[in-house]
Amino acid sequence: MENIIKKFKISSNSRFDLKDHQTDYADGYTKENSGKILTDLIEKIADLQTELYAANKNALLIIFQAMDAAGKDSAIAHTMSGLNPQGCQVYSFKQPSIEDLDHDFLWRHYKALPERGRIGIHNRSHYENVLVCKVHPEIVLGQRLPGIENLKDIDNKFWENRYESIRNFEKHLTLNGTTIIKFFLNVSEDEQKERFLKRIAKPEKHWKFSSADIEERSYWKDYMNAYTKAINETATNDAPWYVIPADKKWFTHIAISTIMLQVLQDMKLKYPVLDKEEKDKLGEAAELLKGE
Repeated sequence: MENIIKKFKISSNSRFDLKDHQTDYADGYTKENSGKILTDLIEKIADLQTELYAANKNALLIIFQAMDAAGKDSAIAHTMSGLNPQGCQVYSFKQPSIEDLDHDFLWRHYKALPERGRIGIHNRSHYENVLVCKVHPEIVLGQRLPGIENLKDIDNKFWENRYESIRNFEKHLTLNGTTIIKFFLNVSEDEQKERFLKRIAKPEKHWKFSSADIEERSYWKDYMNAYTKAINETATNDAPWYVIPADKKWFTHIAISTIMLQVLQDMKLKYPVLDKEEKDKLGEAAELLKGE
């Protein structure tokens, strides 16, 4: 567990470079034993989720970012399979609505934050505003921002302000009881190609593929640069990034679950303890029930 966390964690003390991170790394695990390992991890996470929900003091926000076909949906489905839906909520962010564009770029994400005691999962997130918007700055022009009239206005200072807004947003959340885990699923360009081809070959997967996916693939280097910059600018000790190898989905799921388990354990969760008066009332209630 410790090796996975240390290898993949990017915090304030790190300088992140994608070239240093293998997309097919598996840390000595094998596909054959991955099922049992994942099952054990999920069971332990489920137990801690119950304590999180019962205590109702902290929240956990899990963010997934990745290139298309990196396996975000699969990771969420497999690693969160043991969670109680009552204490968990998943949001998948698409293009912002007209109402979203009438507010600042963090507004719709703030609305989707988990309440105390719950786990919130964001499939894509506020980071799209420094990723896809960085690669396609013309999107920013549609956000009707004061002082932004043309592409020349979207300069380095503009992006630095966005990174700062994100850091402040996440710092505010952590100070108020929300622990943040940020996963970047690091898939290779070759693996993405193979997954696209599999989607095209299977009719039941066609809904997951768009011709626009191929167009976006042509911006691969731009996206890698955008991710590298965003992770370096927003990886903090309180809200670190975890860069997870994504070419082997079975290992991706183990790595994510391992990190989730450790983060929940570090919260030092405890069930609420009743005071003497409430305990006495429980005893009285038990006697009444026995006497029925």
